[in-house]
Amino acid sequence: MPGRTSAPYGRPSWRYARAVAAAVIAAAALIAAANAVPARATDAPQLSTGVEHVGK
Repeated sequence: MPGRTSAPYGRPSWRYARAVAAAVIAAAALIAAANAVPARATDAPQLSTGVEHVGK
């Protein structure tokens, strides 16, 4: 029975290569976003709540 012997949707290796490339780009974006936090986040001035506690 002659006919197609490969997958009907093209070469699957291209799909895998695109999926791996997308995963690498997504991982790089997540790492870059995680490292984009302010360097001195703990040195930020603290805001007062306007409530003063008076001890007796």
